[in-house]
Order: sequence, then structure tokens, then C-alpha cells
Amino acid sequence: MSEEKRKKKKTEPETDMPEQLRGEEVEGKEQSEQEEDLQTRYLRLAADFQNFRRRSEKERNDVYAYANEKIVLELLDVIDNFERAMDHSWEAGEARLMEGMAMILKQLLDVMEKNHVEVIDALGKPFDPVYHHAVMTEPSESCEGGSVTKIMKKGYMLNKKVIRPAMVVVAADRAE
Repeated sequence: MSEEKRKKKKTEPETDMPEQLRGEEVEGKEQSEQEEDLQTRYLRLAADFQNFRRRSEKERNDVYAYANEKIVLELLDVIDNFERAMDHSWEAGEARLMEGMAMILKQLLDVMEKNHVEVIDALGKPFDPVYHHAVMTEPSESCEGGSVTKIMKKGYMLNKKVIRPAMVVVAADRAE
């Protein structure tokens, strides 16, 4: 054998396969890679669809949970007015009127509670801008600085989301 043929023989893989079968093997590998690529694309598409479905479900649940927010906010003003009227000093002859208003207010508050509206507990708590809106500060001997000393207007949450922060007065830090 000539030297050229020996070099050529060394560089070619030694297989007993005919040339045609080696071509089919290469085509088989390409087809396998295409199938893997399609499988990967399918899995990504399935995951994207699953994420879309979860997102849509969450959005739909949020719509149901907070659909009443606007009407609740408007009713809060009615509750505030009822509470102001209840704080007003009534004359002896108006006791039945006050009793009737108290019953209406209680009924309204019960309806709000059934619909997951709750009052934000603020008095004596540390000021938190998520739940409280500070309208002023004042010195206080009974509370430490940064605590809520007075509630000017109650705050409310709907399904654990703040829909109206409480308007509060905060104790000023003591100068020492």
C-alpha cells in the first residue's frame, strides 16, 4: 500500500459499515436532535400555558375579592357619619332615636364584617405607614415616641388589603 493510502486509512474511522449506512446514522442523529428540540419546545410551551392559567386564576380571584372595594369605600363614609351622630350628646326624649341608630349602625357593621371588611387596630400601636396616615404629632407622657395616641378617622381593610389607612396622631419622640 502506498503511504497516501495508509495516511488516509488512519484518518478515516475504521468501520465495517458501508458508506450508505453511515449517512443514515448521521441523518438519525439529526432527526434525534430535532425530536429533542421539539420536545424541549413543547415542555416550555406547556410550562408557559400553566403559568398563564395560574396568573389568570389569580387575577379572577382578585377581581372577586376586591370587586366590592368601591362601594365599601363609599359606605365607610356613611359609617363615619353614623359614629359621629352616636358621639353627639342626645337629649332624654331622643333616646329611642339613638337606640334605633345604634341598631342600624350595628347591622351595617355586621354586613361589612361578613364581607371581610375589618377595622385597623391602631391605638397604642407603633406607627406603620402601611396602615396609618399621620396627620400630626404631639408630646405624650403615656405613650413612647412613634406610637399612635389618637385615631382621627378609622382605617379599614378588605380581605387583608388596606383600603383606607387610619388617620392618626402620633406621639413625638421625647427630648432628653
